[in-house]
Amino acid sequence: MKLLSRTLLLLLPLCSLATTAQAEARPRPNVLLLLTDDLGWQDIKAYDIDEPSPMETPNIDALAGKGVMFWQAYSPAPTCAPSRCAIISGVHPARAQKTHVVGGAPPKPINKHLRMMDPWYSGRMPEDTFTIARALKQAGYVTGHSGKWHIAIDHHAFPQPEDVGFDYTRSDRGSRGGMKDRLKDFATDAPNDPYRLDANGYPYHQTNVDAITFIEENKDQPFFLYYATWLVHTPIHTRAQEHLEKYAKKLGVDPANLPSRDTPGQTNPFYCAMVEELDYYVGQVFEYLETTEDPRWPGHMLSENTYIIFTSDNGGMEGGRDERYTDNHPLARGKISAMEGGTRVPLIIVGPEIPAGVQTDVLANGLDFYPTILSMVGAAKPEDKILDGTDLLPLLTQDPTDPNLVKGANGEVRDTMMWHFPHGHALESTIRIGDYKLIHNYDHVNDPDTEALELYRLYDSTSGEAKRVDIEESNNLAATMPEKAEAMYQKLKGMLTEMKASYPYYNPTTTNNLPHKEKVPTVLETRVQGNRVAAQFEEHGAKVVHADLIYTLNGGDRYEEWFRAPATVNANGWVTAELPEGTTHYIFNLIDENNFLVSYPDLDGVKGKVAYSDYALKKG
Repeated sequence: MKLLSRTLLLLLPLCSLATTAQAEARPRPNVLLLLTDDLGWQDIKAYDIDEPSPMETPNIDALAGKGVMFWQAYSPAPTCAPSRCAIISGVHPARAQKTHVVGGAPPKPINKHLRMMDPWYSGRMPEDTFTIARALKQAGYVTGHSGKWHIAIDHHAFPQPEDVGFDYTRSDRGSRGGMKDRLKDFATDAPNDPYRLDANGYPYHQTNVDAITFIEENKDQPFFLYYATWLVHTPIHTRAQEHLEKYAKKLGVDPANLPSRDTPGQTNPFYCAMVEELDYYVGQVFEYLETTEDPRWPGHMLSENTYIIFTSDNGGMEGGRDERYTDNHPLARGKISAMEGGTRVPLIIVGPEIPAGVQTDVLANGLDFYPTILSMVGAAKPEDKILDGTDLLPLLTQDPTDPNLVKGANGEVRDTMMWHFPHGHALESTIRIGDYKLIHNYDHVNDPDTEALELYRLYDSTSGEAKRVDIEESNNLAATMPEKAEAMYQKLKGMLTEMKASYPYYNPTTTNNLPHKEKVPTVLETRVQGNRVAAQFEEHGAKVVHADLIYTLNGGDRYEEWFRAPATVNANGWVTAELPEGTTHYIFNLIDENNFLVSYPDLDGVKGKVAYSDYALKKG
């Protein structure tokens, strides 16, 4: 007994030490993914280069000082919906066939003046996608979303956050709701004002309240919050009159008569006020994390055990029809272009074991968030799940300035990124390999003003430092470095082919002079036998090389959505296809050897948001 008692006495201090160690052990970390909307690379004061910026972003600047600030970070796409889908799914927009906003419609010419038309692309992320939210739920996390969603053909269309793994979701626009008159309808401090100004003069913003509410209600368990702000997307307005007047005076402009879209510079006082308000609201979230004790880790604040990823869904939108919003200078263009201004974004990452106050030129992409977050929380990559990004945690925790720490699944250092935007006026795919960027323009045939390939050297990293050379993308080297341009083009084509990307088509009804336009085929008749459909065509000098069936399962519904399936081109002049179960309406697309697309029924001239089922063939 004495021996046993002595043994117990010896063990008690050890048990006490073990208990203390367990109490002090860091619990599983929280993750806050803060995705802003249309925030440009030059809209954050900390990123300001060249011309002095009028923006005031003290909270975001302070965040940059607490972690790693990336100077060469990119969005997965130059518009919001494909970037959001890519970030949540981990899948490249080209592979997902989700390359632009809205989608889920039959290909058609926008007008007769455009030489090309967009390909079919998906209207949404499939609801069975194993999203980062689902992966974290499986790992024991509670998952929340506040703010913008927009991964479907409409903000409210299926699937919604709760359909893809989020436990909590709120999508209130808050102070970003429309104003009848942005020069008069300002918020006040009246108790019944839904946007009542707080003590600091900022409008009440429900979106931000919802984000903080989620953290407050779930801080006793590991949480993942996807906070997708509505700022700084249109409408371009502020409900704080004081903020508008401050920036109008600072910029020397009249809010009632703003500079046009063609006027360079960050000259819009409404936009500057929106950026400041964004900074204020996210600052409230940061402050809550810094001043709230972690229930799972007594004696420590939530901020000590929370990873924060702050970024934007695409580059800044430089202007609307009548006014300039922001200016991404020195970067070329902006949102809706795959050039630097449309894809380069702010990125700041802070959290446990990440050094403070580090700036880096290592390449990063929104596609990297999924694998990085899995690594942050110690969760395994889902089996058979394609992830097109790379885990950044080794870089963040070891040496954020060392590009050799960013390695793909094959163990090779990642130095290549690709963007695919076969849409609108841009119609381009781009690839960056090291210091060089290549642009492939799809609409270049018989166009003296457009070259098929453009090659730019953005930086010179031969000395180990990224020295700025041509981030403006102004000095096209394709003619002087043809071998490099061709090699990068082949790499780009290979990546797009592996992802089974879709490409734009020539418009047979364009008023522009295009070679072989007169050779496009015509459809003579169609036949239906059960679920088997066929279209007879006649060639006029150009061979039909491919055909698609474009079909819908909900023709005439509010959120009418169209899908694509391959059709068979037969040697006897017929195209045949099997209608998927549930099809209500369908359309044939025939593509000839010169890449002209002919639609049957013809959708040329159909304008605006319409029910394409009114023009399509009806099953039966």
